[in-house]
Amino acid sequence: MKNSVRIISGDYKGREIMTPGGATHPMGERERIALFNMILLYIPGARVLDAYAGSGALGIEALSRGASECVFLEKNVQAAKVISSNLRELGISERTTIERGNTANFASTEPFDVIFADPPYDDLKLDEVSHLADFLVDGGIMILSHPAEIPEIKGLTLIKTRQYARAHLSVFTK
Repeated sequence: MKNSVRIISGDYKGREIMTPGGATHPMGERERIALFNMILLYIPGARVLDAYAGSGALGIEALSRGASECVFLEKNVQAAKVISSNLRELGISERTTIERGNTANFASTEPFDVIFADPPYDDLKLDEVSHLADFLVDGGIMILSHPAEIPEIKGLTLIKTRQYARAHLSVFTK
């Protein structure tokens, strides 16, 4: 099994980053291409939260495309170590923070322009995802990767959704 993914565009295009394997499952390249094509205009200069970060691929991709900073939220110790290693390898640690902990307990004093929420498909906890929406700026977007039907997220409006095989990508705005 491959333990790396490739950054698809921007400053770090073509660079490989490690994935933790195990309980995490990084979003496929095809889905990441589609995702970033949908939200292209929101990324430059954005403050980003990569929740359920895994390898950090979504946040790193956003940084590669011009996001100003990214907070990676990951509860798995091994995954957080892999993210840290990936950030050091790319030389972008100074633009990032790694928060270890559960999404339900996350808190931030500064809001985010873009929030990626890619929770495990077999354990989608809508109350946790809704909690993240509290940290979104007005006019900001949250991207949720989810199975099956599109969930409603309190305080957010669905602006677009796409399906790629089993993956559904829904973009919400506040």
